[in-house]
Amino acid sequence: MTSLAALRRTVSACALAALAGTALTVPAHAQAQAEPLPVAVTGPDSVNLSLHPESGEPVEPQIELGLRAPGEPVPDENGVIYPIHTGDYTVTVDASSLAGVAAVDFSSLGGWQGCSVTGLVATCTDYDIYAGQEYNDLGGIRLDVTDESAAGDFGAIEVTAVGEGLAFTGHTVDVLVGGPELRMRQLAEPQGFQAGDTFPAPLGFRNVGGLGGDGVVLRVSGSRGLSFPGTFGNCWYDPREPDDLFGRSTALCVFDSEFAGGTAYGLSEGFPVQTADFALYDALSYSFSAVPADQVDELLAEGDYQAGTGAVLELVPLPDADPADYTRWAELDFPTGNTFDLDLTGERLRARKGATVSVDIGFANHGPAWLALLRSGGEPISFWVDLPPGTTATTVPEGCRPGDWEGAEGDYLCFIDTPVLEDASMTFTFGLRVDEVIRNATGRAFFAYTMPNEGNPANDAGKIVLNPAGRY
Repeated sequence: MTSLAALRRTVSACALAALAGTALTVPAHAQAQAEPLPVAVTGPDSVNLSLHPESGEPVEPQIELGLRAPGEPVPDENGVIYPIHTGDYTVTVDASSLAGVAAVDFSSLGGWQGCSVTGLVATCTDYDIYAGQEYNDLGGIRLDVTDESAAGDFGAIEVTAVGEGLAFTGHTVDVLVGGPELRMRQLAEPQGFQAGDTFPAPLGFRNVGGLGGDGVVLRVSGSRGLSFPGTFGNCWYDPREPDDLFGRSTALCVFDSEFAGGTAYGLSEGFPVQTADFALYDALSYSFSAVPADQVDELLAEGDYQAGTGAVLELVPLPDADPADYTRWAELDFPTGNTFDLDLTGERLRARKGATVSVDIGFANHGPAWLALLRSGGEPISFWVDLPPGTTATTVPEGCRPGDWEGAEGDYLCFIDTPVLEDASMTFTFGLRVDEVIRNATGRAFFAYTMPNEGNPANDAGKIVLNPAGRY
């Protein structure tokens, strides 16, 4: 019986022949003279294993390995992507130096083929190599501390590969146990805080790792209603693009001082966060990272940062800090007390039987707050429309759909994308045919419920009146 591996090699060879046209007719001496294909093994440079893994954390591999070949994968006219090399190659993953340092799990390496494992060495074989990196996944390695692991233990995983016609560049993953592991101080909105105020955020971290370090970077980011007016001399600032409603202002602060294991630190003064008059549940997040000074330029290159010119912000040890006040992720949605004013308006019209009229339903936000729904990814809000009796909709505005399901609360459901700006307004126009003239035929546009932070529920519904009695 033909093996699956042999069948795969045959199909791949035929595919390459079809792609190259004359590939199988190239003389053997010409193939031998071809330059080897350069291929690099990819993966993280280092892994820091915590001595205090949190319960419930996913047991996914921390190390994902792959190969990167020249070019990028390009599908043919049928959408098929072919390999740029076929032929057996072998990848060796040597984790011998982690004996007594960490437990090594190779079970996610090699995909469906798997790898042969002897002790702390895994050997994997494969056949196809594609351009780029996307289709050259080698799988993952899971590392865990053991009862023998101690802070400062270290080792390395060496990955090498060989194959005919291939020139591999190997990769090394350094592994450290109990290195710097920073937890952030939790934040809370000050009592009585109002939109327009400045929050002196008490940012800080606690190093729960067994080892200290030299060099820390603070990254602070805030959504549209937040900005960072401070200009500390060791901070760089990248304001949000004005037209990017989901964009964030960012600040990076660099501290080149040493920090110890098992110690908490705070800032020499609160980090000022200015809130706009329209701010409501805007997102503030921050993180401290153990980053050597020679890597700071790489971080600054990720944005359009401008250097601050004021006093230097410093780190201060906090010997009495409560460990319960620190968490892996530090975020705060504030201010929470601002309000918006959503307003729905209808229209009053006269129309004869058989006539078709345009009815405008107006929507506006009179502020002062915007309605962003950032945590839900900007999902839309909605309102219902009940048509006046004796009418039929001939045209329905974009963003509205018939309420033709059980439990619907109106004739049509209309959606409004968020964010809704603090001065937003729009019109939804229905075409209505008058099937029967009814005096004071009344429909309405309305929200099904009063939203939190709605400052004026009285105008959350608007009437649609056809052939009203009297003058209007």
